Amino acid sequence: MKTSIDNNSIIKVDRRSFLKTGVIGSTGLILGTQIACSSLFQEEPRVKATFSPNVFLTINEKGEITIVTHRSEMGTGIRTSLPAVVADELEADWNMVTIQQAIGDEDTYGDQNTDGSYSIRMFYTPMRRVGAAARMMLEQAAAAKWQVDVSECKAKNNNVIHEPSGKKFDFGELAGDAAKLTVPEEKDIKLKDSKDCNRIGKSTPITDLKDIVVGKANFGLDTILPDLKFAVIKRCPVAGGKVKSLNDEAAKALIGVEKIFTLDSPGFPAGFNAPLGGVVVVAGNTWDAMRGRDALQVEWDNGINGDYNSEEYLADLVKKTNNDGSVRRENGDIKNGLKGADKVLDSTYVLQHLSHAPMEPPCGVAYAQEGKCELWVPTQNPKWVRESVAAALGIEKENVTVNVTLLGGGFGRKSKADFSVEAAKISKEFGGPIKLIWTREDDIQHDLYHSCAVQRIKVGIDKANNVVAWNQKSIFPSIGGTATDKAVQPSGQELSLGAIDFPYNIENICVESADAPAKTRIGWLRSVCNIQHAFAIGSMMDEVAEARNMDPIKNALDLLGEDRQIGKDEFGKELVNYNTEYEDYPWDTGRFRGVINEVAKKSNWGKELPKGRAQGFCAHRSFLTYVACVVEVETDEQGKVLSIPEIHYAVDCGVAVNRDRVIAQFEGGAIFALSGALEGAITFKEGQVEQSNFHNYKVARMKNAPDNINVHLIDSQEKPTGVGEPPVPPIAPALANAIYAASGKRFKNLPMMG
Repeated sequence: MKTSIDNNSIIKVDRRSFLKTGVIGSTGLILGTQIACSSLFQEEPRVKATFSPNVFLTINEKGEITIVTHRSEMGTGIRTSLPAVVADELEADWNMVTIQQAIGDEDTYGDQNTDGSYSIRMFYTPMRRVGAAARMMLEQAAAAKWQVDVSECKAKNNNVIHEPSGKKFDFGELAGDAAKLTVPEEKDIKLKDSKDCNRIGKSTPITDLKDIVVGKANFGLDTILPDLKFAVIKRCPVAGGKVKSLNDEAAKALIGVEKIFTLDSPGFPAGFNAPLGGVVVVAGNTWDAMRGRDALQVEWDNGINGDYNSEEYLADLVKKTNNDGSVRRENGDIKNGLKGADKVLDSTYVLQHLSHAPMEPPCGVAYAQEGKCELWVPTQNPKWVRESVAAALGIEKENVTVNVTLLGGGFGRKSKADFSVEAAKISKEFGGPIKLIWTREDDIQHDLYHSCAVQRIKVGIDKANNVVAWNQKSIFPSIGGTATDKAVQPSGQELSLGAIDFPYNIENICVESADAPAKTRIGWLRSVCNIQHAFAIGSMMDEVAEARNMDPIKNALDLLGEDRQIGKDEFGKELVNYNTEYEDYPWDTGRFRGVINEVAKKSNWGKELPKGRAQGFCAHRSFLTYVACVVEVETDEQGKVLSIPEIHYAVDCGVAVNRDRVIAQFEGGAIFALSGALEGAITFKEGQVEQSNFHNYKVARMKNAPDNINVHLIDSQEKPTGVGEPPVPPIAPALANAIYAASGKRFKNLPMMG
């Protein structure tokens, strides 16, 4: 606990502190300092008090503040940013704040699923109210003690000050009295004016930063319990397969191997939280467990997905674009619009599967005993872990305790409970605490992958050079196909991630889909379906600009038309607005225009560049955040990327609650996006993933990293929106457009360099 000391404090100083602390200093004049065997002045011990107006906030008699964070920290800074919102409204001294990670308990803390760029958007206002309510109660308690009107009392930096007299109480002195007061109703809570905010809209360093840097932070892999054993699983290489026969004699003979047993396969599809099944090896350390696994001789029944060949599958999806699809959005008359066009552009874009590949693969510690289970897991969704483990073990969820560790990356993968359920079932079978390890190979070959996809777009342009028709066919296996074989087409929610919500003012628009049954596990990956939709739309917009003989940015601004808020009905009945009411976050083309103009200005769009270097542009709205992006690239004559001198983002995410974290998310998001754009691809042959580690599933290396990533935030008082996922979608199309401008080579498949 850090403790602040103001200039009026009376403190006890020992010899060592006198010589070295910054509180006194080693130079300068010290007046009235008592150095003796005991202090002449000693503060009377305060009566123990606990002021907890809600489950998120506690203040004790010393003025020490504990703020509970109920979201999962995976590098976004959310473990810091939401408590900082509470502290700002409370008028807390940040040095007096301790942050406590909540266990998994949705009944107490509400939604804990740290996914979908949702945390700030969902909890920004509620957390402000948490802090504001406590501040008002402390001011009320002070007013009662001074017997003055509460309007004369103002909280400031862990104190309440009587403004007319300058008298003050620190929060600790008021905690006991405040605890006796009634918490104000929501309608009566008064939030601070934005101009009075000390942290909201500014930058607050990550609470765990030092511990992370020096290796003291506790991630899932760091958890150790007494008598802990280590487990790995040999899984069928095909999703939904199962053990046909097993010879484990050689593995059992190895020193260190303690137990070998089989986990049943749930088949396919089995949902997001069921273990894949396989053969479990438990040992005294990870190395022995892995040696035991290598010694197993297993014959597999590959099941219904043993014939999956992703190259053939994508070729079949391309063929399906020749047929009429299921209409998911329609404005005007697309067939007549294309028929009457003077020229029609027609392009097909193909994207491979992607793996999340977090630096910390899935892992977890579980101890199941006597009808209870406690887990220590790097999870984005402790609710799913708690419920899934309870169901798997046949116990009540109240008997499952989920301790949330730091996550070494998540990107949507760790919102699933499958690896946590595996750990719990293994612990129960083994009869003691175990740590389940997924190796990098396990992670790459048994992920819940981003879907492969085919996008075909036809655009009609009339004789007056106006765009009169836009027809997009979006075909890919749905995430829902992981849970049910009935989900053979994308959901409305998936198509709302960049396709249905196409914002340009074109008379005839049609979005279609077609059947694409899932042949492996599909899951959410950072920015989800915006990846394929932004790549196709952003690339086609560049083709349209060329066909119209227009600058790409001027083309985009022209197609937006007059500034307007697009009505929900214009997008069609299937539009899903990121788990919020559409009226709260309408599609505002004025804000979109704002980021486009800003990125053009900040990137010096159109500047003169040497041969082989060029800029590319894309703008895209995802998770309610407006983003425009310019990528500058250097290529050879064949379009191979030699370097990326700079990337510019312009971002309108409403109130940027923690500016440093927003910028960091976009910097990291650019690198993440470059992985899939340049070389990252997961391919399947005979149902099996052909990649196994970073040597053949290539994420962005230093050579791919931009020299500069510049993030320009639009100052705004609009409601805050997501920032974890919006950096990803515009990078690939902006890069592809830049490569074309530099070399004349247009890439329509991802990855471009794979």
